[in-house]
Amino acid sequence: MAMELTTPALLFPAISLLLLAYTNRFLSLASLVRSLAPQIQRSESDSQEQQDQALLQLKNLRLRIGIIRRMQEVGVLSFIFCVLSMLLIYLELPDAAFWTFGISLGLLIYSLLLSVLEIRISQRALDIFLDNLEK
Repeated sequence: MAMELTTPALLFPAISLLLLAYTNRFLSLASLVRSLAPQIQRSESDSQEQQDQALLQLKNLRLRIGIIRRMQEVGVLSFIFCVLSMLLIYLELPDAAFWTFGISLGLLIYSLLLSVLEIRISQRALDIFLDNLEK
């Protein structure tokens, strides 16, 4: 299968937008962590249940931040392999370009799967929060 330079170039806008979305997720999570800091510090005088809830939130946030970091890293790697594949096409190394582009696609898929995982964890955190509001 012959691959043209435009094939990997099609991923540029998609990967760029994904990285922007991941960065926005990270920034909103960082803002949430900073806004929770006073609450967590106050929780030392609160009941054991409130302290446990605060620790559960912190654990969840730490997990989500780690996943988002991995999403960003894998997204950047996907972008690098995409660019490398374009370079290999330019250097007239079609077999290497083909496999490099395949690796780029695989990394992109992994990044998207991590995104789904982070969304599910976020949704569970909101469910716990809503359950506490109902009490």
